[in-house]
Amino acid sequence: MNNIVKGIFALLFASILLSSCATVLGGKVSECQRTKPATGEPSRSVRAGALIADIILFWPGVIVDFVTGAIYKPCK
Repeated sequence: MNNIVKGIFALLFASILLSSCATVLGGKVSECQRTKPATGEPSRSVRAGALIADIILFWPGVIVDFVTGAIYKPCK
């Protein structure tokens, strides 16, 4: 029984990590996407398509995308 529970938790954890659209489809996350803007700097723009897809497909993926910074548009 213990192995079954561990397997279920591992599957749930993997599905959360792999279900965030911007993390999977957005490509490599740049350093400026990961860092929070300092006071006085402009805020980062969010990828609207990835945000909507996360909300529709699997809303906890939004959390993963914001934590990794993948939800933000790449800097120019």
